[in-house]
Amino acid sequence: MTAPLALLDAAGLYFRSFYALPESMTAPDGTPVNAVRGFADTVARILTDRKPGRLVACLDADWRPQFRVDLLPSYKAHRVADTAEDGSEEVPDTLSPQVPIIIDLLDAVGLATAEAEGFEADDVIGTLTARESTDPVEVVTGDRDLFQLVRTEPTRASVIYVGKGWAKAEVLGRTEIAARYGVPEPIAGRAYAEMSMLRGDPSDGLPGVPGIGDKTAAKLITQFGSLDALIAAARDEDPALPAKTRTRILDSAGYLAVAPTVVTVAPDAPVRMSRDDRVPAAPADPDRVAELAERWNLGASVQRLLAALPG
Repeated sequence: MTAPLALLDAAGLYFRSFYALPESMTAPDGTPVNAVRGFADTVARILTDRKPGRLVACLDADWRPQFRVDLLPSYKAHRVADTAEDGSEEVPDTLSPQVPIIIDLLDAVGLATAEAEGFEADDVIGTLTARESTDPVEVVTGDRDLFQLVRTEPTRASVIYVGKGWAKAEVLGRTEIAARYGVPEPIAGRAYAEMSMLRGDPSDGLPGVPGIGDKTAAKLITQFGSLDALIAAARDEDPALPAKTRTRILDSAGYLAVAPTVVTVAPDAPVRMSRDDRVPAAPADPDRVAELAERWNLGASVQRLLAALPG
């Protein structure tokens, strides 16, 4: 089988590492490096277990893109009070200094990063998935929003869902998403996205349609085939749609008009890559890797990362 292209939700993975490992893991100068070490270990496991031929750590250039906020002011609005002075997403004081170290380490090892000005990491992942016509795609994330990317053509795209950690990682494709959420398999990715628009997501500030939860949302998308068809049925007073549900949908028309642009990851973001995405056989700059490992006390984590390289 063709080696996959692994697309990493980098921020999600290093946040997860930060909270999973103790801050007592420090560099000689006292800087915590728990997120760096956990992230390096996770990448090593990805390389060892999934054996990707290509890998990209996808980054947030803008955690709350203006085009989404313009359409839906509530988008991630509850997090705004916790933003940094420069408008970036607030991260714990002991995590933010670790992010440049992670990026430096990836660069020294020879692994690619990517971002797109004005877009989230999800959009980078969505764009790189949309572009890929050669290799299967594996999206490594703990974010269910990216379930929308599962597909079978032109190449298979699946999600390696790490919401419960790598040891309990789940490989979810179109079949698994359809079975789990009760949506039609041929349109499982799009159906999941449209289902999430209907039910809403408080963590992202998506109000959803009041009174419509997971099961009802999945049933409606399955019954009518798409969100557009469902809205048309409500407008046309389709007798197949209960009166109460029809009213709820029509009352939420403004939200439903913008939800697709807010929820759907961009397939055409202006992605900038740091380097070629092929996984190197050996580290790009061994001396720099060694210097970073010593400076930041990364020890066995860096050794595991280097040992996972295919060379």
